[in-house]
Amino acid sequence: MQDLRVTVVQTDIFWEEPERNIARFDEVIGRIKDTHLVILPEMFTTGFSMEAHRLAQTMHGSSVQWLREKSRQRKIDITGSIIIEEKGRYYNRLVWAKPDGDIFTYDKKHLFRISGEEKVYSAGDSRLTVEIDGWKLRPFICYDLRFPLWTRNFGNEYDVAIFIANWPEKRSAHWRLLLQARAVENLSYVVGVNRVGTDGGRFYHSGDSSIIDPRGEILFRKSHEECIHTEALSSDQLEAYRASFPFWMDADRIEDIVK
Repeated sequence: MQDLRVTVVQTDIFWEEPERNIARFDEVIGRIKDTHLVILPEMFTTGFSMEAHRLAQTMHGSSVQWLREKSRQRKIDITGSIIIEEKGRYYNRLVWAKPDGDIFTYDKKHLFRISGEEKVYSAGDSRLTVEIDGWKLRPFICYDLRFPLWTRNFGNEYDVAIFIANWPEKRSAHWRLLLQARAVENLSYVVGVNRVGTDGGRFYHSGDSSIIDPRGEILFRKSHEECIHTEALSSDQLEAYRASFPFWMDADRIEDIVK
């Protein structure tokens, strides 16, 4: 496989202003060059809002159509999560657009009860794996990071785990620590994309968007500033590390633990 070029976009988010945020990300993506994948934060059109009844769109709405069109125009994969209404329920849904027009989705599994997310949104129950030029990528959303069983990479099912978030600065030490832990335990690259700035609930976000290799080494991290960063992930290094340290072959499965 060729190296995979991944771009993280760490920005502030205009609170509950979808059109204004789309305009910003439209301009940002227009400046990105030479990448395979652009990753946007959780709820990138609104911030982490519980006003789903007012802000939700459908899969035929303008935000999904923008993702599809921008991916087609730039000939790159683009992903981020938005508030979606479907069959009377609301979802914190990651939407993954591919240049050929295909759309893939992942609904956040673990809903952050401290903010009452579980009272507004419905949880997903299935994982998603997307391929880019032979690379297998698995996306998750924010609170999912705390649950290693859900993110477990059984049999090297994926090469890159992606975590998009609105993770507040007061728990940023956990974000940084858990991203490295997920990389080490799953023998995969990990990409974490968080927002910066203060949201409508007055929570400050320090960003700390990170790219981490399978050894747990930090290839990139940026705090407290907006940034756009592209990193090349090496398939040769990934395969060599897995061959030298085949810990995945001895991993426990849930059926081995719960009897």
